[in-house]
Amino acid sequence: MDDLTFLVVDDSAFMRKVVKDMLAENGYDKIFEAGNGLQAVEKAAQVKPDIVTMDITMPDMDGIQAVKELLKVSPKSKVIMCSALGQKNMVLEAIRSGAKEYVVKPFEKSRLMEAIQRVMYS
Repeated sequence: MDDLTFLVVDDSAFMRKVVKDMLAENGYDKIFEAGNGLQAVEKAAQVKPDIVTMDITMPDMDGIQAVKELLKVSPKSKVIMCSALGQKNMVLEAIRSGAKEYVVKPFEKSRLMEAIQRVMYS
């Protein structure tokens, strides 16, 4: 199994658990979490995650700003944005800011795994 480190960023504890469970079911066990963009940047500076799943709408620092700041402290991290429907412009802004991929909530585990494969092997 790939020895990847993940950072799951979402202001919803429930969504963080859903994503962590999906990753764990696929054999990943190095999973960290953050509840907002500020925490994400701090955690990324510590653990240098390979993959980051990033919510767009969060308090303190939104996902778009967090992508920019996170890539300064962990430039090799690959960011997958997790957005609700209707956030297309924000997703595009996040991609311009350095995100590599996106998934729309609520997403299937297969969709998340496909996004992970794409960012790791592209």
